[in-house]
Amino acid sequence: MPTRYLWLGALVIALSADGVGVVLDLAGPRPPRVAYWGVCPGPLTGLPPAPGQDVVPSQGDGWFGRPVLSGRHDSGWRPSRFTLAEAVTVTGSRVEALAQDPDCGLDLITEIELTPQGVLRMRHTLVNTATSPYTLDRLACLMPLPAQAGEVLDFAGRWARERSPQRAPLRQGTWSRENRRGRTWFDAGPLVVGTPGFGFRTGEVWGVHIAWSGNHVQYVERLPEGDSVLAAGELLEPGEVRLGRGESYSTPWVYFAASDAGLDGLSRRFHAMLRARATHPGSARPVTMNTWEAVYFDHREDRLLALADAAAEVGAERFVVDDGWFRHRRSDDAGLGDWYVDETVWPDGLHKLVRRVREHGMQFGLWFEPEMANVDSDLVRAHPDWLLADPRRWPLPRRSQHTLDLAHPEVYAYLLERISSTVAEYGIDYIKWDHNRDLAEPVHEGVPGTHAQTEAVYRLLDELRARFPTLEIESCSSGGARADLGILERTDRVWGSDNIDPIERQHIQRWTSLLLPYELIGSHVGSSPSHLTGRVTTLGFRAATALFGHAGIEADITAWAPPERAALAEWIALYKELRPLLHTGEVVRADHPDPAAWVHGIVALDRSRAVYAYVQLETGVVERTAPMRLPGLDPDAEYVVEAIPGEVSGPLDRHPDWASSQVRLTGRALAAIGLPAPRFADRPGTAFLFHCLRV
Repeated sequence: MPTRYLWLGALVIALSADGVGVVLDLAGPRPPRVAYWGVCPGPLTGLPPAPGQDVVPSQGDGWFGRPVLSGRHDSGWRPSRFTLAEAVTVTGSRVEALAQDPDCGLDLITEIELTPQGVLRMRHTLVNTATSPYTLDRLACLMPLPAQAGEVLDFAGRWARERSPQRAPLRQGTWSRENRRGRTWFDAGPLVVGTPGFGFRTGEVWGVHIAWSGNHVQYVERLPEGDSVLAAGELLEPGEVRLGRGESYSTPWVYFAASDAGLDGLSRRFHAMLRARATHPGSARPVTMNTWEAVYFDHREDRLLALADAAAEVGAERFVVDDGWFRHRRSDDAGLGDWYVDETVWPDGLHKLVRRVREHGMQFGLWFEPEMANVDSDLVRAHPDWLLADPRRWPLPRRSQHTLDLAHPEVYAYLLERISSTVAEYGIDYIKWDHNRDLAEPVHEGVPGTHAQTEAVYRLLDELRARFPTLEIESCSSGGARADLGILERTDRVWGSDNIDPIERQHIQRWTSLLLPYELIGSHVGSSPSHLTGRVTTLGFRAATALFGHAGIEADITAWAPPERAALAEWIALYKELRPLLHTGEVVRADHPDPAAWVHGIVALDRSRAVYAYVQLETGVVERTAPMRLPGLDPDAEYVVEAIPGEVSGPLDRHPDWASSQVRLTGRALAAIGLPAPRFADRPGTAFLFHCLRV
């Protein structure tokens, strides 16, 4: 609960939750000032406000960093300098403050909330109170950083190589990650600042993430005066948001998290917050067979029926028909937008396949890419004006497709009707919602259209969920591009990457799970060689990698030999046994000294059990690697440690000697001393799985 107190006559509000605190100085006359934000060792009551940081600083008050608010009225530009109104509303752990600048003709409502998991979220609402229209250029949310913050972690990325970490010292100036692609990109993730040398289990860290699926910016800035801030906001194009008198604009929610236990502490807060949502998937995450790498565009009823039979035989629980089921879709050059079952391939519709899938007790899912259309489609031939583009000059197509303008009422109505009708006709349980190109030159009624497009996508998803409350939706965007908390307010998982080579997926899933828990990250067992990289890997390593996610299959298993299918069925049984732990426990990653190998796992919230993986990614420089130290266990409890049998744990002759028997050690010993590692130094692409049970 918030604590209010006076310090030398100034009103101060302190919020605290799960070891994190924020102190707001409401002395006025300026908007709220953040006197402190971060890990708090104890109660903050009576803490004297530090000089602090205005949440909406202005040059008139001495701020010469990047403006948080920027814009102008048609009648002319006047710098804003807000004063705090008398009314500050405190409801639970949420503070709402109204600041006004009557001379400038603007009101600003700031909402700050500290979740029970210690994640702080903020948003602003700007209201135009003047008669002259106001064009908004920028409005961001900002929090201060302490002086000890000295190193930045963010992510690079491209298709099939999502979220590759990069680190650099925090210097004077601005480190800004700006996205103008109209969708979250492959580098999307929290922007993190920490004490120099922070790791997964060590150091203080502070992170920011914006819950928005359109253009956005996340940045850290250090000024010559010594102030440092962490901030994020929507990235607006010129003239994209104009407010008439009484109209308002609200920023997306911006999430800030702090930890004194390294990156794992940051993950723990984000994961716990996501799992506490009313919309978080509550049922066991079903094993999903997706047809893309099994058949691509070769849709034949007999082939897909056989694939459904094989999927059921190995234990799949959901069968998803990917791209290729609708009219004119024999390649990715045509048909996109024509959302009717292709009668030339499915003369009787999908009914026979759906019946077969349901007879096996599996759910049925279908792929859509609603926001896009091919030029070679009945839709675009009939309605070229439905594209999100300048009608006089379309942008160059990518993947032979353009973006539809979902803010156009007719486009929205068409998509809502087509998707709703298909879901209703076949009783579809699951939609894989794809988005395969950037928004280039997105013109909507003569102005930039990314903001309106993003809001329309959200409305469409919300309406479909309202019409079909049990429908689950996966966010796929050329793989793992659109993986943000804005889209996940409306979807049930993201597709981690189009690259299911397990070596690549180890990297991608490690860093995607910095923000998202495993049950929200789709991770499938594919073929060997990998369709994308050509790399040959064992089934055991592919299975051990896919285990740490929302697991599934993406391969033509009808062509697999019986022993391979039997091994796949064993892995699926293991996933079903472990998923109550995998999808509720705390993600832990050891700061292992050998860069060629990783140690990571999941620990039950009550510390009663855990499952760990030792993963050899490349050949080791030394023959005998360092011991595996196991983080996250109860230091005072005793645990029995046992290897998990089967192909997921690599060749038996390379297992550590203790793996053939039970080991009993305390959590403290396992964390500080560890266990001998398997002998995988010359076997890249090998994993060893084991679990710990509290005695």
